[in-house]
Amino acid sequence: MEANDQSRSARKHRAIMDAATQVFMAKGYAGTSMDDIAKLAAVSKQTVYKHFADKEKLFAEMVMATTERVDAMVALVADIPADADRLEENLTRLAGQFLAAVTRPQVLQLRRLIIANADAFPELGASWYEQGFERVLATLAAAFQRLADEKLLRIDDPLLAAHHFSGLLLWIPVNQAMFHGGPQHTQEDLDRYATAGVKAFLGAYR
Repeated sequence: MEANDQSRSARKHRAIMDAATQVFMAKGYAGTSMDDIAKLAAVSKQTVYKHFADKEKLFAEMVMATTERVDAMVALVADIPADADRLEENLTRLAGQFLAAVTRPQVLQLRRLIIANADAFPELGASWYEQGFERVLATLAAAFQRLADEKLLRIDDPLLAAHHFSGLLLWIPVNQAMFHGGPQHTQEDLDRYATAGVKAFLGAYR
C-alpha cells in the first residue's frame, strides 16, 4: 500500500511539473497562478501546495529540471574526432547539431522566460546558466584544447574559443528569436550559419 501511495504521489508530482512547464511557458511567471497549474494537472490546489510550498519554489524546480537535457549536448560537443583531413566537415556537423538543439522553440521559449525573470530571480538564472550552457562551453573548451594538443587548432584560451564558436553560430538566430518572440529561421538558414560559422572559426584558429 505504501509503495502505491509513493507511486501515486510521484505521478502527481510529475503531472504538476508538466503542467507548470506548459503554463509558465505560455503565460510567464507573473501571469501564472497555482490555480492554472492545478487545473491543467487535474489535481486540487491543495495537492499542488503539498508538493510545492509556493509558486516561486515550483518555478525554480521547473527551470532547474531542464538542465538535465544538457547532458546530451555535453556528450555531443565532447566527441570531436581529431582528424585533420575532416576537421572542417566534423566541426560543421557538430555546428549543425548544436544549432538544432539550441534553437528548438521550447529551448528558446525557456531562455526568454528565464531572462524575463532574471531581475526577480538572479540566483536561479545564474544557476541555470552554470549548470546548463556554461557546462556545454566548458566541455567544448576541453575538446578544443585536445584538438590544439593534436596541432589541429592554434588556441591560447580554449574557453574564449568556445565562446567564439558558439557566438558565431547562435548570434543571428537566437537574437532574432528573442526580439521577435519565437524562431525566425529556416533549416536552410541554420545550415548556412553552421557552414559560415565554422569557416570563420577556422580562419581564426586553424
